[in-house]
Amino acid sequence: MKHILSKLLLALAVITASMSCTKDPAPVQYLEVNKTNIEGSWSLVSLNGEQLNAGTYFHITLKRNDNTFSISQNMNAFPEIGSEMTGRYDLSEDMAYGTIISGIYDHDAGFWAYDYIITELTADSMKWTAKGNPDFVQEYRRLN
Repeated sequence: MKHILSKLLLALAVITASMSCTKDPAPVQYLEVNKTNIEGSWSLVSLNGEQLNAGTYFHITLKRNDNTFSISQNMNAFPEIGSEMTGRYDLSEDMAYGTIISGIYDHDAGFWAYDYIITELTADSMKWTAKGNPDFVQEYRRLN
């Protein structure tokens, strides 16, 4: 009886140990940064590692066929008054940095404040780091 009980306890310990082991998460599948993979609407979720304040939004829609973008945001001095901007963007490859996105606004508003290095692109997220200012980092989540 003692022998059967010890085998039963050993089997129970093995089952419990195997159930408590967790599988390693699947590695993140990064996508190639190109116009097809970044096309769509994106929401800024963090700026320099800080989540946006409640009620604050910045959405960018990138269209690959005509290289245009539209931005809808309320991050200005008066957040209750949102604004919309449109323009054109371009992707370029830099041997040192990788894929760079740059843009120019319509209606004489000029160029974006920075060109951005796009990294960590997945189907649902991407990171933009300002070229020349690595402390300025934007993280986006796909809206559609």
